[in-house]
Amino acid sequence: MRIYIRKTTKMKLQGSIVTGIITGAVILLSAFGPNQQTWTAPPSADKVTNPVIANEKNIATGKDLFIKTCAICHGKKGKGDGPKSAELDKPVGDFTKENFSKQSDGAIFWKLTEGKKPMPSFKKEMTEEQRWMVIDYIREFGPATKK
Repeated sequence: MRIYIRKTTKMKLQGSIVTGIITGAVILLSAFGPNQQTWTAPPSADKVTNPVIANEKNIATGKDLFIKTCAICHGKKGKGDGPKSAELDKPVGDFTKENFSKQSDGAIFWKLTEGKKPMPSFKKEMTEEQRWMVIDYIREFGPATKK
């Protein structure tokens, strides 16, 4: 005995399958796609330049501040592997990567100032000058700098 499916029922079934596949793909892309980990500062931030001279003293101060406030998540070498990073629901920024070093100092300053969960804002934790010194220090981790 053969069972025949009407053409309209078969088309509806195929449409449902295609819709399910597309919906699944969209969910996966939104959960794991490139935009999930992208944190972009506003374009106006790129116009802001670092007023602090990256000399030995300022970089040393930036290092001290980094170790006290940032290394817990970003790690002592800035690779995003600090002891607290494993507890977070988002990957921690790796300052040794090219995509980080391509950012302007102004963009990094904006992110450090504003924060974005799980990273806190350092607007009240550090002065503007201290935040710039931290940026001078973390530039030491990367392959190249962009001011």
